[in-house]
Amino acid sequence: MTEDNNEELRPRKMRGVAFPKAKYGAIIAVIVIIVVNLIYYKETIFSFLK
Repeated sequence: MTEDNNEELRPRKMRGVAFPKAKYGAIIAVIVIIVVNLIYYKETIFSFLK
C-alpha cells in the first residue's frame, strides 16, 4: 500500500529524461549570463582597461 503512495511524481513521458542537479543548472546560468554580458558590453569593459 505504501509503495503506491511513493509513485514518481513526474509525468509518464518524462520519467526517462535525466535532469541535472539544481546546483549545476545555477552554475551554468551564471556562466551564461557572464558570457553574454561580456559579449554585449565588450567595448565598455575594454574602454575602462585602456
